[in-house]
Amino acid sequence: MAYVLGIDIGTYESKGALVDETGKLLVSKSVAHHLEIPQKGWAEHDAEQTWWHDFTHLSRTITQQAVKQHGIRPEEIKAVGVSSIAPAVVPVDSAGKPLRKAILYGVDTRSQKQILRLNESAGEEQIFRVAGQTLSAQSAGPKILWIREEEPLVYERTAKFLCGSGYLVYKLTGEMIIDRYTAASYSPLFDIHELQWNREMASGICEVDQLPRLVWSHEIVGEVTNQASAQTGLAPGTKVIAGTADALSEAISVGAVHTGDLMLMYGSSTFFILVSPHLPITKTLWANLHATPGRHTITGGTATAGSLTRWFIDHCLSISGPARSMNVDEAYTYATRLAEQSPPGAGGLLTLPYFSGERTPIHHAAAKGVFFGLTLHHTQSDMYRSILEGISFSIRHNMDEIRSMQVPITRAIAVGGGVKNRLWLQCVSDICQVTQVIPEITLGAAYGNAFLCALGLGWYSDLSDMDRWVRVQEEITPSQTHRAIYERHYELYQRLYRQTRDLMDELT
Repeated sequence: MAYVLGIDIGTYESKGALVDETGKLLVSKSVAHHLEIPQKGWAEHDAEQTWWHDFTHLSRTITQQAVKQHGIRPEEIKAVGVSSIAPAVVPVDSAGKPLRKAILYGVDTRSQKQILRLNESAGEEQIFRVAGQTLSAQSAGPKILWIREEEPLVYERTAKFLCGSGYLVYKLTGEMIIDRYTAASYSPLFDIHELQWNREMASGICEVDQLPRLVWSHEIVGEVTNQASAQTGLAPGTKVIAGTADALSEAISVGAVHTGDLMLMYGSSTFFILVSPHLPITKTLWANLHATPGRHTITGGTATAGSLTRWFIDHCLSISGPARSMNVDEAYTYATRLAEQSPPGAGGLLTLPYFSGERTPIHHAAAKGVFFGLTLHHTQSDMYRSILEGISFSIRHNMDEIRSMQVPITRAIAVGGGVKNRLWLQCVSDICQVTQVIPEITLGAAYGNAFLCALGLGWYSDLSDMDRWVRVQEEITPSQTHRAIYERHYELYQRLYRQTRDLMDELT
């Protein structure tokens, strides 16, 4: 038997999984870290102290446990695959040393001026024709331009602008690469039709030579060096695949690889990946590729989800009452029990979950969070339930956009840390009127990375072979009992945003 190792770097947590050729999960580990918010609208990670630290910690711990519990030697681990939050931008010098902390995905909204300027200089329609996406806080191109304009000394020393998975691949192999799925979110730099960097669009943002080599996610791009071996516990010569964004690996991990499969990822934000039969045309969502050639996806994501529930626990729940002395997991359980005491509709309380702006489908970095309808009658129970319902309305908004494109959703698959919260899942099914299936293994992107390793090694021939690894454990079906309440609240949710949008901009 041979084995593969998948490791994923998330917003607040990193996970690793050791898997055998049949998809059996042998060892899994996780480690927590912090999201740095040095200024309002900024979100950063330290590539060395967070990404590489977590990777080496997980790989050493997992390889040691593999030996101790299963007698698996490092030499029997044939490949390692990585994923990370995306797009993230970390500029490195010619020696591969990070020149600043990594600027993260759409939760970092610092590049609004650069977005406006690029839309004016290059033209919004031309950008859309080339990149297949409109510019937003999710786009990495404006973030690179921000570095060039605001930190010129960093820009001048930058040899490559790497993504999260690309930085880890460099640390393991010395190769500077980026997978094409992640590259598509480097809008407007990537031509989604030609599958190459676009020199015309890069002009004025960066040099094309500062962008990494393009590859597919499952490609073997190098081997673990002696230096990396000493730090990670992996054997020298272990194959390393390119890897990809956490969301795509998460989709693969639950078998969302067939046309019509929709992955709903419940993490610090929510993310959606629908496998499409063709390259979609949409300005409200994101057209994208897949891990291997010939497949396409419609993707989207909210700016907050788990990060908002964590905010509530940290700042509204844990400051008084029983939750003060609880750890995070206990506090989440307690909060959910509170929310169950509030009726559907949260007693007339409505939440706009835009506490860090919003990504799809409104693309509004200046959007603000709103609790609407608060009275002295409302309690923490109502507030937390309203948060769960507000996030569910944001998911409904995205699903409505997908449905309007006439692309079928044949199956919705739930994954991520939020799957533990059955009340939240039921809110989503009831509000979106969709059945969600939950696989036996919901470890997430690390498990998907393991399959990409198996694919790269030739153990399997196609992404659809992931069906051999995935078994459905449970279904969450929509209830009709409270549908009228939710339909009314969804209408109010949309009207509330439309009528406060200008005020949000003014407040900014």
